[in-house]
Amino acid sequence: MEGSQPDAADDRHMDAFLDKFRSQPYRGGFHEDQWEEEFDKIPLFMKKAPSEVDPKENPDLACLQSIIFDEERSPEEQAKTYKDEGNDYFKEKDYKKAVISYTEGLKKKCVDPDLNAVLYTNRAAAQYYLGNFRSALNDVMAARKLKPHHLKAITRGALCHLELKHFAEAVSWCDEGLHIDAKEKKLLEVRAKADKLKRTEQRDVRKAKLKEKKEQNQNEALLQAIKVRNIRLISEAAGEDEDTASEGLGEIFLDGLSSENPYGARLSLDDRGRLSWPVLFLYPEYAQSDFISAFHEDSRFIDHLMVMFGETPSWDSEQKYCPDNLEVYFEDEDRTELYQVPPKSTLLQVLQHPRYFVKALTPAFLICVGASPFCKNFLQGRKVHRVK
Repeated sequence: MEGSQPDAADDRHMDAFLDKFRSQPYRGGFHEDQWEEEFDKIPLFMKKAPSEVDPKENPDLACLQSIIFDEERSPEEQAKTYKDEGNDYFKEKDYKKAVISYTEGLKKKCVDPDLNAVLYTNRAAAQYYLGNFRSALNDVMAARKLKPHHLKAITRGALCHLELKHFAEAVSWCDEGLHIDAKEKKLLEVRAKADKLKRTEQRDVRKAKLKEKKEQNQNEALLQAIKVRNIRLISEAAGEDEDTASEGLGEIFLDGLSSENPYGARLSLDDRGRLSWPVLFLYPEYAQSDFISAFHEDSRFIDHLMVMFGETPSWDSEQKYCPDNLEVYFEDEDRTELYQVPPKSTLLQVLQHPRYFVKALTPAFLICVGASPFCKNFLQGRKVHRVK
């Protein structure tokens, strides 16, 4: 066969084209100072795809996206594409976008149970790293309904239970997984940790129950001691029987002494069966006060006054608050009448007085007033009784 000879006209056209190319530089080339940015706009060489694809700015990428997510493809193909996309986001640690991709894959409702199980399990992993442990647990449970022996789903479920402090459930899930693969390292690690925490939790529960029982016994002993002494407890609740010493009122009273008191003081019972009370002394003339966290019921008022006023307090500019020059009073529950207490009286003698009361959620309040002209002003217009 005879070969064709070069046409002289064609050579002339090629020479003309080359001359034109030399005289007119290529317009589509990259600029030297920003070639990397322009190179990254080409889909094949992109290091990271944009979160939103604008067809005007990235027509090539938009075209590829339309091909990949073509609605005419089967649900299985679309679900797998979203799974792969989610996996890419997961590798980049963009877990929020990974969750969105896996969710879109599940929305395709493909009939492949294995693929759906993977989508659920992978979404659970992304939710786990976002700290959404309950959502992750729901996903692994959905995955196990489709594939009961899916080891990754079991492992991630055990991790979720561990984070949610469901230690017994975490151990149970680990045991199920170890029946499938007895050497699975992650399950062995999670089981050991969950079992240790479970035992610690059980120990703490036992200790809390013992403490609660001990406190209950102490409270019952306190209430019984109060009842034996005929000390009146009253409630601030409307319609409550003020002379009630019921168990409910007693619990409010005891809880109040421990929780409401700013010093954390609490009514206590010693080994000899004697009570110590929190007592507040008020000095209205100077708006001052003293607090005794444990005033033994057999102690006398004068004994405490001798200690508190052994030295003149800084606020007593007139030096009139001396132990021998003080009067002690308490108010009745209506705050209308005063009862003067002999300083040599014991606290128990006052507590047992028919008109004295202990209000729930407060300590035993006493008013201490200096024997001065202020006393007359303070007592003016108020009925005063002397306690013998």
